[in-house]
Amino acid sequence: MVSHQGNVVTDRPLLSVVDDDEMLRESLPDLLREFGFAARAFSSGQEFLSSDYVDETRCLILDVAMPGMSGLDLQEELKRRGQVIPIIFITGQKDEEIRKQAFSQGAVKFLYKPFSDSALLDAVKVALRVI
Repeated sequence: MVSHQGNVVTDRPLLSVVDDDEMLRESLPDLLREFGFAARAFSSGQEFLSSDYVDETRCLILDVAMPGMSGLDLQEELKRRGQVIPIIFITGQKDEEIRKQAFSQGAVKFLYKPFSDSALLDAVKVALRVI
C-alpha cells in the first residue's frame, strides 16, 4: 500500500486516529509511527470525513464517545458511504451494549482505556489482516 504523507510517498499503511482527547491525539500517532506505521490524527468524525485521508486509511482507531458525531455514528456513516475501513474502537466506558453494537456493525477490536502498547499493536495487526 502506498500512502502519501505530505509530499513524501511511503509504503507504510496509514492508520488514522479520531479522538476528541488532545493528549491521546498527540501520543497515539507517535506510538503508531514507532511501530512502523504512517499515522494521522483527527479531533472529530467530521474532520476525518472531510480530510483527504479517508480513502488512504487502512485502519481507523476511533473513540466511542465524542461530541457531535460519536464513533458509532462515524462507523455508520462510513458504512453508508461504502467505505470499508477496519475499525478499532477505544473507550473509557465499559458499556457492553455499545461494544455489541460496534461489533455488529463490523468493528475489528474494542479496547478499554487505558490499554497497553502491545494490546494496541495486536489490535492493529488483526485489523490490517482484515483488509
